[in-house]
Amino acid sequence: MALSYKARRRWSLFVLLVALPVYIVLMIWVISLFNRPPFWVELLIYVGSGVVWAFPMKAIFKGVGQADPDAPVDPEQ
Repeated sequence: MALSYKARRRWSLFVLLVALPVYIVLMIWVISLFNRPPFWVELLIYVGSGVVWAFPMKAIFKGVGQADPDAPVDPEQ
């Protein structure tokens, strides 16, 4: 089921303001449970975890920056 434009905008706002900060804190906490790895390994972990959250959210963010396709067209413009 496809989300409407308004629903995608609301979910994208929720993801950026609530879910992403929680995910960042969670990833920092999980990584802190282990001994600190070498810099390049730690960098790969952070870059990988940064990419991992984005793929499931692609459908939510797609087209959010565009004009509302469901909005009525104003014939006077």
